[in-house]
Amino acid sequence: MSTGRLEAFSDGVIAIIITIMVLEMKVPHEGADLASLRPLLPVFLSYVLSFVYLGIYWNNHHHMLHVTKRVSGSVLWANLHLLFWLSLVPFTTAWMGENHFAAAPMALYGVVLLMAAIAYWILQRSILCKEGPDSLLAEAVGNDLKGKISPVLYLIAIPCAFVSPWISGGLYILVALLWLIPDQRIERTMHEHTETTP
Repeated sequence: MSTGRLEAFSDGVIAIIITIMVLEMKVPHEGADLASLRPLLPVFLSYVLSFVYLGIYWNNHHHMLHVTKRVSGSVLWANLHLLFWLSLVPFTTAWMGENHFAAAPMALYGVVLLMAAIAYWILQRSILCKEGPDSLLAEAVGNDLKGKISPVLYLIAIPCAFVSPWISGGLYILVALLWLIPDQRIERTMHEHTETTP
């Protein structure tokens, strides 16, 4: 089975998740000046962070499937597992923003991020099992340092939310920044492969 339907379905789900998140931002009913937007600032900031995270997942998912030749049933289920955790992002985002980054919402947000990271790793491993150790994806992923660091930072951030939600939030932002730095492993591997192929 080719990756086309899987990628199209995943793109659609991620687009819906982003739409749900933006619909959670309610327009203030009192006041028509900028000051009336001030209470919405935590909601907006949590939306921005989650939007960035979803963008990172969408980008990496696209690149991973770009070098995947075919998918199996296990890959389909692993992909659904990832989408399940990503679909919880709007709920945790809204809870975190509406409660001004309180400890429990911040911790739950981290749990969802951690589970999404694990689900992405499972999807990647499922594809690698199908593609083989000599595949372009296996070559591109390499030791996957960022993929190993991210869950560790989430595991630190979750209990830190009960000490200081700001430390927890800072760690979530740090992970996002790690992934915002363009990761061109797959593109570079494909380019090198194209150059060596007659």
